[in-house]
Amino acid sequence: MSTMAVSQAGAGGMTKDERFVILASSLGTVFEWYDFYLYGSLAGIIGAQFFSAYPPATRDIFALLAFAAGFLVRPFGAIVFGRVGDIVGRKYTFLVTILIMGLSTFIVGLLPNAATIGIAAPIILIALRLAQGLALGGEYGGAATYVAEHAPNGKRGYYTSFIQTTATLGLFLSLLVILFTRTATGEADFAAWGWRIPFLVSVLLLGISVWIRLRLNESPIFQKMKDEGKSSKAPLTEAFGNWQNGKLVLLALLGGVMGQGVVWYTGQFYALFFLQSILKVDGYTANLLIAWSLLLGTGFFIVFGVLSDKIGRKPIILGGCLIAALTFFPIFKMITTNANPALEKAIESVKVDVVADPAGCGDLFNPVGTRVFSAPCDTARAYLSGASVRYSTVPGPAGSGVKVVVNGKDVAYANAKDGNPALLAAVQAAGYPKPGDAGIVKMSHPFDIFRPQVAATVGLLFILVIFVTMVYGPIAAMLVELFPTRIRYTSMSLPYHIGNGWFGGLLPATAFAIVASTGDIYAGLWYPVIFASITVVIGFFFLPETKDVDIKAT
Repeated sequence: MSTMAVSQAGAGGMTKDERFVILASSLGTVFEWYDFYLYGSLAGIIGAQFFSAYPPATRDIFALLAFAAGFLVRPFGAIVFGRVGDIVGRKYTFLVTILIMGLSTFIVGLLPNAATIGIAAPIILIALRLAQGLALGGEYGGAATYVAEHAPNGKRGYYTSFIQTTATLGLFLSLLVILFTRTATGEADFAAWGWRIPFLVSVLLLGISVWIRLRLNESPIFQKMKDEGKSSKAPLTEAFGNWQNGKLVLLALLGGVMGQGVVWYTGQFYALFFLQSILKVDGYTANLLIAWSLLLGTGFFIVFGVLSDKIGRKPIILGGCLIAALTFFPIFKMITTNANPALEKAIESVKVDVVADPAGCGDLFNPVGTRVFSAPCDTARAYLSGASVRYSTVPGPAGSGVKVVVNGKDVAYANAKDGNPALLAAVQAAGYPKPGDAGIVKMSHPFDIFRPQVAATVGLLFILVIFVTMVYGPIAAMLVELFPTRIRYTSMSLPYHIGNGWFGGLLPATAFAIVASTGDIYAGLWYPVIFASITVVIGFFFLPETKDVDIKAT
């Protein structure tokens, strides 16, 4: 990439070299996100394969937590690879990250399950998830910085918005490969061994990504700074030991990325888990519904990236957080109305009370899945929550046992570990749908989207994706513009990965724990609503607008 080519872009449109930079950076990042999202999309099957020693509910939570482990280490990857990127260079750093990510994913496809090698299986799986998280922590900052440093002033939102599409495209690609493999192998074989195929395919994507990235040159802005001897010798100290820059890191996190992270993961991951685990939509249909919403909505990352070049980053990001916080509850209720109308009707019309001595009822909040409930009051409520039954806890006389009252009728409750047929029959007789109920949304093939029930559900999921594109489309440009070149990779990567890796990545497990502890299928939405609202307030009053910053001069 020559400096001449970059200057030509400033005078006119996007040059051929710049288009290749965006393609190479975006395509490689798509493949990395594909690798990362495979695990999230197949969490249920992976739980059965690698955590089979535990009960199904605990198994699912362990699988989600292993997924979350990859998010937890992302900030550490940001620190490690951000430092390398600010000292050695952008190109070589995100070449290393893609190698780590791709190889870790490929090995998951080969890893024997717990039935074969015992406890070593989940330990190795978690180690591979941690490696993926570390790699992704270094990948995004490198790709976003690399593209932004090739972009002319006034077009950074547009150029970096292509990077912003990569997470959604990676999820979309993973869903497509999963759906194709599921169709080709059948559900039984897919659950037994076919789930490995999408992981193994990643080695082909890795080869393409490495070949493309080897053809890239270093960022011209970074190369010029390095040639002049102005690069940072201690980027971590400069980025976080200096209050002037440290304050910007905190504002970027609390006034921008925190809200963006929870809106993003609600609109994509939590929506998928909500369909499958709460509304009991079959996995094939749920993946197709999300895939269609992503296909329809992905182009809006670029729309909002371009718009942010004109009106600013703040109005779009904070506007998306505000609208999402105000509308998440009604939108998810409408999703229930369309995807599982019998469940919605039952929630409104069937009254279920768990009557027990308060002294025998504990707290069901269990996001890490390590607690084992034994008290009848707790097991009854956990059982109802797992069946998506809305319940209330009613104090009973001191020393009394537990009884479940369904529409005024007492139902015998046996503290059974493997289910409670009498209770299940009672709530289903009262109106709660059975698994596979004909009223639950179901797609017979990928293009079965024109029936009113399917179209309405896709439309609502599409609105959630629009919120995602609003908050995520301009965020890379804003983060790049907040920090100087010498410590840009390090400074922007940390708040991004704390906001997305911690606040966003922990959302599914935490939200489900809130649902279980309250008996309300919508209560988990308070998590994104509260954090998105905090971001709106902090961002509005304290976060600077960055669209007119000349990053070549910093």
